[in-house]
Amino acid sequence: MTDPERDLVRHTAALARLELDEAEVDRLAPQFAAILRHFRVLESVEVDDAEPMTGASGVRDVLRADEVRPSLAPDAVLGNAPRSSDGFYVVPKTVGGEE
Repeated sequence: MTDPERDLVRHTAALARLELDEAEVDRLAPQFAAILRHFRVLESVEVDDAEPMTGASGVRDVLRADEVRPSLAPDAVLGNAPRSSDGFYVVPKTVGGEE
């Protein structure tokens, strides 16, 4: 592989914070070159008359009005908790050891 193709692999690996040895660079350079050849096909696509767009479909988010509604009673919600304390769920500690 040529040095520019190998340099592209090294540069991409650096951006991704990957450490590659020279054997890996040698193995990946032809794959990168093949991928780029596939993308070069897009250069031949005629897009002069294409309208700009921000997405593939015209679907837009449908939002509901933000209305105040009553929530569940705290006792009803905490009734489903295996453990609670002072109106809050008690869950096992996940960082730093035991509770």
